[in-house]
Amino acid sequence: MSKTIEIDPQVLANFTRRSILGTGMGLGAVAAAELLGGGRSLAKGSGGAPGGGDAPPDLGKLTTGQFPARAKRVIDIHMKGAFSQVDTLDYKPETIKRHGTEIPPSVKGTAKISSMSNAQSSFPVMGPIAPYRQYGQCGRWVSDLMPHIGAMSDDLCFIHSIWTPQVNHDPADILLHTGFQLAGRPSGGAWVNYALGTDNSNLPAFIVMKSQFQEGGVGATQATWSAGFLPSNHQGVEFRSGNEPVLYVATPDGIDRAGRRSQMDFIDEVSRTQYQVTGDPEILSKVAQYEMAYRMQDSVPEVTDLSDEPSYILDMYGPTVHVPGTFARNCLLARRLIERGVKFVNLIQVGWDHHADIVRRHPGDCWAVDQPSAALVQDLKQRGLLDDTLVTFKGEFGRTVYAQGGITPTCGRDHHGGNFTMWLAGGGVKGGTAYGRTDDFSYNVVENPVEVHDLNATMLYLLGIDHKQLTFHYQGRDFRLTDTAGKVIQGIVA
Repeated sequence: MSKTIEIDPQVLANFTRRSILGTGMGLGAVAAAELLGGGRSLAKGSGGAPGGGDAPPDLGKLTTGQFPARAKRVIDIHMKGAFSQVDTLDYKPETIKRHGTEIPPSVKGTAKISSMSNAQSSFPVMGPIAPYRQYGQCGRWVSDLMPHIGAMSDDLCFIHSIWTPQVNHDPADILLHTGFQLAGRPSGGAWVNYALGTDNSNLPAFIVMKSQFQEGGVGATQATWSAGFLPSNHQGVEFRSGNEPVLYVATPDGIDRAGRRSQMDFIDEVSRTQYQVTGDPEILSKVAQYEMAYRMQDSVPEVTDLSDEPSYILDMYGPTVHVPGTFARNCLLARRLIERGVKFVNLIQVGWDHHADIVRRHPGDCWAVDQPSAALVQDLKQRGLLDDTLVTFKGEFGRTVYAQGGITPTCGRDHHGGNFTMWLAGGGVKGGTAYGRTDDFSYNVVENPVEVHDLNATMLYLLGIDHKQLTFHYQGRDFRLTDTAGKVIQGIVA
């Protein structure tokens, strides 16, 4: 029989997190509240699930968006460190002809370059490190380093004309995902969670999974899945490799399910009372995170158990799908997550910063992501999920057409913000198409430039959201994902 707990509101006004730690409930639950997001507020009448039952879906601030959506969910694949568009997806025969010659001054111009390139006195053109060939009915040119992506080209939309003002990894990465180059703003996944909620309250609406090459180089940037100034339950939840995908979710030894439920109910009641006294909305966010952690004790083991996947599906993603923490494994998990109602999945592959030894490193790194990412698109398509799932594949900027340090057996390519290439699939974009064009050296945009805010404006548009109307009032002004810029790239919308 449940018993109502009478607590003096005046005492609750000063009831701190440290006080909760002193109740004997342990640090693990509080750590879970800090790390987990995507739950629903448990304010009275908001659909909490005391007793451990499923909570109803969180419809978000906008419920269904401002107009009919083409996409219901997003899988955002980010190649941290920036893969070379010259060697993979932006075919330029002129670079083969000019290999070893100086890049024309009229091409190089005076655009912003990396401080590492500033130290060079010569800028020799380096052609692609592998041959290109045409694929599909669309005749798309794709490097032999990415044959599986090439084979799916009739389902993909390539944008060749993206540019960014940032030429350092973290500022470029943060700008791409939050609309501002400094940490502290909400990420795209957090905005989507805030706007549209989730279709499954037993899993976070926004999940992040990282994988890494052996030569990892520059690391992932946590600011790119932050909730920023939005309520903290909208931040991305990181799924890790190993036996415990989400830290602090597992019930400690010696505590059964009923005991944990009693703890949650006590925390919930204390928090409600404190909220009535202080009015701090973050209290409700934290309670939602506690409850999400409780429900995830059942949902996370189920979604990460691949024993029900047939062998032909595992084979489609490639041999590394059997290894937890690999990019292939995470691609398959992404499909399983969106099948279960997760709105936004961010896959981050770390290790593309090839300033040196690109001839040796780039082929193996491309091999690690080529088959799994193409398999993800194919898998979604055969299940009828691709039409309303937007898949994106990109880095934070591109790489230079000239060799860094001169053409040598171990040379590389430097950062390049002037242009880079990405592909998209599903979710209302035109398959088998290319948008934008660069010059003969893949160095400057010459047709249909796309600024990074345009990408976020388009993503929101495909989800049924007007990027200018999705705002949050903070520190005296209305903020949005696209900051003060951004326009929808209508040329790629089906």
